[in-house]
Amino acid sequence: MKSDFLIAITQLSAEKNLPQQVVIDAIEAALVSAYKKADFADSQNVSVKIDPTAGRVKVWAEKSVVELPSDARREISLDEAHRVKPDAQIGDAIMVEATPHNAGHIAAQTAKQVILQRLHEAEHNAIFEEYNNKEGDIVPALEESLAPRQTFIDLGRTEALLPSAEQVRSERYRVGQRLKVYLLEVARTGRGPQVVVSRSHPNLLRRLFELEVPEIFNGTVEIKSIAREAGYRSKIAVAARQDGVDPVGCCVGLRGIRIQNIVSELNGEKIDVVMWHPDTAIFITNALSPARVLSVELDEGEGVATVVVPDKQLSLAIGKEGQNARVAAKLTGWRIDIKSASAAEAERVSATEPLPEMEEVPVGDKEPAIPESALVSTEAAEAAEPLSLDAAFAPLHELGAAVEKPQIRFAEDIMVSTPAKPEAKSRKKKKGAHIKGSAEDGIKLRKRRRELEIPVGDEED
Repeated sequence: MKSDFLIAITQLSAEKNLPQQVVIDAIEAALVSAYKKADFADSQNVSVKIDPTAGRVKVWAEKSVVELPSDARREISLDEAHRVKPDAQIGDAIMVEATPHNAGHIAAQTAKQVILQRLHEAEHNAIFEEYNNKEGDIVPALEESLAPRQTFIDLGRTEALLPSAEQVRSERYRVGQRLKVYLLEVARTGRGPQVVVSRSHPNLLRRLFELEVPEIFNGTVEIKSIAREAGYRSKIAVAARQDGVDPVGCCVGLRGIRIQNIVSELNGEKIDVVMWHPDTAIFITNALSPARVLSVELDEGEGVATVVVPDKQLSLAIGKEGQNARVAAKLTGWRIDIKSASAAEAERVSATEPLPEMEEVPVGDKEPAIPESALVSTEAAEAAEPLSLDAAFAPLHELGAAVEKPQIRFAEDIMVSTPAKPEAKSRKKKKGAHIKGSAEDGIKLRKRRRELEIPVGDEED
């Protein structure tokens, strides 16, 4: 009995990965539930004690001391009570050993179910406590199964969830792959503790540096800030707490061995280790490495830093799709505006050019005097009759008359006019018109023709 009980307890503890005392407590609670249904009242106080060395089970029940007991399950006589407790009196409640000689079949099935349930709850509590203490740490994991929107990771004792939002887009996971994950959250649910892990969290990079760099782990080198675009580029700012320590060199390691281990763990993600500096301008200059910075202007009110770089290094400072500038802005906490040297010089020249001169408007005594005749009061203007158009422009006509107009000679005046053609006779003539004065008309027409046939030269002479 002794050896069988201990072997069973040890085997169960190893299977559930629980301490032996936790398993014993679960069995005792299960036996209490089983014995209550079979041999004791539901409201009665019952406890079970198991001796692991001897393998014996003892059941203790609370009973009231009376003179003549009517219910043996709840009451005990005074004489029997004195055997357990010599100073017991009537009305007292004492714990008396009441171990049943043989448990029934129903009680055994109840005990089995309760034991399994208690062990399951104890296992969940142990898992929650273990991983709750590791929240915010990095843990090794094994890829277990893949799903369209989530991936399940095997942590050893439990199964963790890797949501799509915490995955790295450039990574391709496969079943059986070993990787390190960041323990993001542990929560209690009806099905047990739910563990959520991440591969894209910035603190994953922090924990990897703590594992690879002893100076960071023991506090000689401090990580000031981290900015990460998971799978593409990351920047980490470090500072030394002791004189004579190179923080960047400690993180890179001999021949880059330390930083290479971190990069391989993150599947080739680019990592820049920069020196932190209390001067914001110098820190922004370091954050934009590997680009060379000419000048930095800070706007404290807006939180904007204007950075000027050489023309040839503008694309290097901005980075592919703006990654370098974007990650540097996250690292420093400033909005960074990057300009080339030529563009900055053009803006400076345009800002320093003088404005075009405006005509000076006469002020004071320099204003031209206005004749009194031109000043009309408001009352007079309202009372005056509306002027006609000719009256309104009369002063202009007078002014034009005073000015002598230049004589204009037209081409018609200079050129000699051509002889005009005689008017065509009307076709319709009155009857007898050719009879009246025919001789006189003939003489006149001849004279006119002769006058018209005079040469131009003779007329001018």
